[in-house]
Amino acid sequence: MSETRPMDRVGHIFEIVVVRAMQILLMIMTATAVVVLVQLTWTYFHGAVSNIESTEELHKAVQRGFAGVLIILLGLELLDTLKTYFTEHRIGAEVILVVALIAVGRHVIQVDFEHTPGPVLFGLSALLLSLSIGLFLMKKAGIEPAKPPHEPGH
Repeated sequence: MSETRPMDRVGHIFEIVVVRAMQILLMIMTATAVVVLVQLTWTYFHGAVSNIESTEELHKAVQRGFAGVLIILLGLELLDTLKTYFTEHRIGAEVILVVALIAVGRHVIQVDFEHTPGPVLFGLSALLLSLSIGLFLMKKAGIEPAKPPHEPGH
């Protein structure tokens, strides 16, 4: 049976405090985003829906709503990442790819395709394609997450 050194114990406690603090901050930010999105949606539907007179105006309104939902989804995915790190001491590449896909997808939803230069659109396309292929290959290969090292005393 090996003993835990004092600095290892301090490092472990520090890690717990930092991860918990980040979880609390993410929960606060995600909850705030939900409250603000509900408020914006209520305000928008209460007054502006009757003013939509074209599919272009509808398209812009729906884009803004979807972007808000994706921001909340990003917060939830990041919370899940922290939970996995806290319990298993690992961050899975798959989760990072999913978060990146959501973030880039949110950006693509908001792009004004008529006024965005071609190279920017090409770059976004390449980024989405590479993230999607990476996620596909990880799932197809059936890569199992790395198991955390066995800790002494457990």
